[in-house]
Amino acid sequence: MNHFKTYMLLAGLTALFMGAGYLIGGPTGMLIALAFALVLNAFSYWNADKIVLRTYGAQEVDESHAEPLIRNYVNDVAEMAAKAGLPRPRVTVIHSDQPNAFATGRDPAHAAVAATTGLLQLLTRDEIRGVMAHELAHVKNRDTLTMTVTATIAGAISALANFAFFFGGSRDEDNRGGLIGAIAIAILAPIAAMLVQMAISRAREYEADRIGAQIGGDPAALARALEKIEAYARGGYVNHDAERNPATAHMFIINPLAGKGADNLFSTHPATHNRVEALMRLGVGQGTRRAAVPMSEPAVRPSAGRNPGPWG
Repeated sequence: MNHFKTYMLLAGLTALFMGAGYLIGGPTGMLIALAFALVLNAFSYWNADKIVLRTYGAQEVDESHAEPLIRNYVNDVAEMAAKAGLPRPRVTVIHSDQPNAFATGRDPAHAAVAATTGLLQLLTRDEIRGVMAHELAHVKNRDTLTMTVTATIAGAISALANFAFFFGGSRDEDNRGGLIGAIAIAILAPIAAMLVQMAISRAREYEADRIGAQIGGDPAALARALEKIEAYARGGYVNHDAERNPATAHMFIINPLAGKGADNLFSTHPATHNRVEALMRLGVGQGTRRAAVPMSEPAVRPSAGRNPGPWG
């Protein structure tokens, strides 16, 4: 998906936001919604990294950290960023048992990457490198701003749709659809926003896999990592912060939602087996071979609970 199509989809999200405003307050409501969308976009542009990192309680780390896994993680990100011609991003850790990762920031000069403690404990070093190379590909492709702005607007659409449901059924004869219209917008607007998120995210994940395989130099390692993360994300390791903020789910390398509610009715990510197959084709082209790693034997099994332990 080229950047023009992405911008068109973002314009579609903004139009949805304005449509919800129109159903609530007519032309005045639409103008207010437009102004609010512009403010949201501006705020997201300047604060993209801070918004999502604060949401997930990410803590910045560096190579002086006492834990060797953290030092390796930081050093590998710095080395691959230099290889990709990128400024060194901020490197952060999220205390969550679910293995996952994402990147954020308005541009490569203001980027940050995040990995959960579950990911750092579960994967081997080359698999962690593969995952972080994927995230650096998002930075290189300037996906991070688009993904954060999308999350912000989609979340706002859901909030506005709920507002329409509770306050849109006005008794005024001039009301744009009354209670039925309010119910329709409350149901359809979030679904439409999810569909736009899917369209933006899926193509970008395939492209980030491809570029990440080049940056990391080992498509098979990224393929193994995706399979492991998928298995653990579906195996009872719940990311509670993601469940409370489903509009940010598309930012992660694997969908973090447990799929127990309507928020996960549509996945923002391509099927993992399709991504793995694409990566293995890349690996064959590059002359690499995939090592067999039993799914039941992670390097270190993530511990239960949210105790940071040695991660500080």
